[in-house]
Amino acid sequence: MKLAFSTLGVPGMPVADVVRLAAGNGYQGVELRAHAEEPVNVGLTQLERSVVAEEFKRGGVEILTVAGYARVAAEGDDKPVLDELAGLVDLAHDLSAPYVRVFPGGGDQGPADADAAAARRLGAAAPHAADRGVRILLETHDSHRAGADVARVVGTVGHGQIGAIWDVMHTWLAGEEPVASHAVLAPHLGYVQVKDIASAEDTTPLPLGAGTLPLKECLDTLDQDGWVCWEYEKRWYAGAAGLPELLAPGREHLLRLGAPKQ
Repeated sequence: MKLAFSTLGVPGMPVADVVRLAAGNGYQGVELRAHAEEPVNVGLTQLERSVVAEEFKRGGVEILTVAGYARVAAEGDDKPVLDELAGLVDLAHDLSAPYVRVFPGGGDQGPADADAAAARRLGAAAPHAADRGVRILLETHDSHRAGADVARVVGTVGHGQIGAIWDVMHTWLAGEEPVASHAVLAPHLGYVQVKDIASAEDTTPLPLGAGTLPLKECLDTLDQDGWVCWEYEKRWYAGAAGLPELLAPGREHLLRLGAPKQ
């Protein structure tokens, strides 16, 4: 099991500090939140992108994902969404990141309309992603919270550069059992996002193992060599404990849960 954490847990932290934090706590990778308020975003120049990539390379830490905010099922014209996808793919390519994370964002549309929009846009973005050596991953989230929802869209696209991220909180909130989530997502799975919360009513991030999410049941379904990323949502919960001091015990917890059965 290869471990990463999301910079959503350390909002605004400079790149060099993120690299040191990952390397110092035994994390092999980082999911970089690509947003205008963060050090890494699509507005970076080519030189700035090279500096970021070199910083990670020098620290021996992989950039797992450019975590974007494109909403591929959203209502409206396709062009702004496709332009956003292209920009994220180019950023990932320039940073040597294999993945781009996107959201469904279907809103109040009917499922059929949301599915059609998402599949159409992801299909249109796939050739450029293939040219750039980047895979676009649709996360289990918002309008497509269950694994079955995301698998339905990704399966419709039917392109190898389009896959899925399994956010275990959202599939749990959807009432989907881990074994069922994995069964439908496995053919498309890029990696898994883990976290922990107290309840469906209180999603304040907690240290791994301190909440109610079925993390062991999720990890038990995975191949031993896959990526697992801790998405600690500090950015949205200012009162939550800081992530840096939680990283080392969180790593140990995940390694215990994911240890091969004897």
